[in-house]
Amino acid sequence: MFNIILHQPEIPPNTGNIIRLCANTGMQLHLVKPLGFPLKDKQLLRAGLDYHEFAQIKVHENWTDCCQSLQGHRMFAITTKGKQRYDNVIYQAGDAFLFGAESCGLPIHIMESFLELQRIRVPMITTSRSLNLSNAVAIVAYEAWRQSGFPSGQ
Repeated sequence: MFNIILHQPEIPPNTGNIIRLCANTGMQLHLVKPLGFPLKDKQLLRAGLDYHEFAQIKVHENWTDCCQSLQGHRMFAITTKGKQRYDNVIYQAGDAFLFGAESCGLPIHIMESFLELQRIRVPMITTSRSLNLSNAVAIVAYEAWRQSGFPSGQ
């Protein structure tokens, strides 16, 4: 199983889509507070459809708590500033993928706590700023799952 971490997500439909993605891939979702919405938000629930009950979700009070919860797991920060492409990494079961808030990405102090090889990016044309959060999560999650042979997938 892989771990998806959303650091202070702001847009409920993105998180709802990611909940649905995690339910369908068997990945665990970690949400790091503060969240930009309540977990009962109508848009979040609508985007996640009826998959919430099938998703494994952990809410962490802060980044430190999240890190302690994932101690022993490799972590990758997904950032437009990453030097390594997401598809050039060989992933292992248990790996964790950290994504920043929609409006500002990851705080610099968190990003700088990752080694350069653990800061990965999804390629875009040079004039683009960023991808939608739920799209970026899906791209990275499916590559990791593909590499592991899609366990439990049909």
